[in-house]
Amino acid sequence: MKLGEPSLHHLRIFLAVVEEGSFGAAARRMGRAVSAISYGIAQLEGQLAVTLFEREGSRKPVLTPAGEALRAEAQAVADGVDAMLAKTRSLHAGLESRLGVVLDVMLPGEVTARVLRAFRERFPTIALNLRVEGLGAVAQCLFDEDAQLAIGGPIIADDPLLERQAIGSVELIPVAAPDHPLAAPSIAPGESRKHLQLVLSDRSTRTQGQQFSVLSPLTWRLGDLGAKHSLLKEGLGWGNMPRDMIEGDLAARRLVALDLPEKPGDFYTLHALWRRDTRPGPATSWLIDAFRDELQD
Repeated sequence: MKLGEPSLHHLRIFLAVVEEGSFGAAARRMGRAVSAISYGIAQLEGQLAVTLFEREGSRKPVLTPAGEALRAEAQAVADGVDAMLAKTRSLHAGLESRLGVVLDVMLPGEVTARVLRAFRERFPTIALNLRVEGLGAVAQCLFDEDAQLAIGGPIIADDPLLERQAIGSVELIPVAAPDHPLAAPSIAPGESRKHLQLVLSDRSTRTQGQQFSVLSPLTWRLGDLGAKHSLLKEGLGWGNMPRDMIEGDLAARRLVALDLPEKPGDFYTLHALWRRDTRPGPATSWLIDAFRDELQD
């Protein structure tokens, strides 16, 4: 049996009848005569060599088993064409078709989730490639062209090959487990140098040899902020952490803020960064504004 090739128009008629529940309602939705809807369904049935609706004994068309089986396929075809048209309209409007974004590990997860949820609702056709890195590895993603936009810290913001826009800051505070020696009151100057400091290390070579808020010669260098967080709670050292990440630990006294004479905590300024030989597109610009608004609330 040789089957015909149904047109998108006939598939849309079929779906309209299913969704509206009658030929008349489908006709009104599509701005066509009822006879045109009936003719379209008859043509589709002829092309596929199946009966899509039971018409006998009911004023309302009821899907046959074959019609029910083909409904999902028809919907998938229509959805695919709609997605292609939406992406084409975006391309004509100058909108990015895909976007690589790398975020500093210090950026609060709640901020990232809110921004990306809104981004998906506003730009559903854009394919997003997201990475989370620390220190110089954030910038490295831009230079490797894995990403077009970075949200990074002060360590890389002065790179002459990057454009930057300050968008907010994250508070870093020194913490340790409650039974750590540095958690005692009236810590003497220099005492922090006698204890193991847990330090976030750079997975790239861009900041090789640089030290960032490192006071102790005794260090464990970790490439993962989550691992550092876990080790701090186990009492294996002290170190700086973003306040937003450890608010629950401070409240439950799994960690305590340290009152060290050197005051190693600070505000970690975050910047939107992109290569100077590129220009942010509409979606990239929207992301910059959205992250700035969230961080400055």
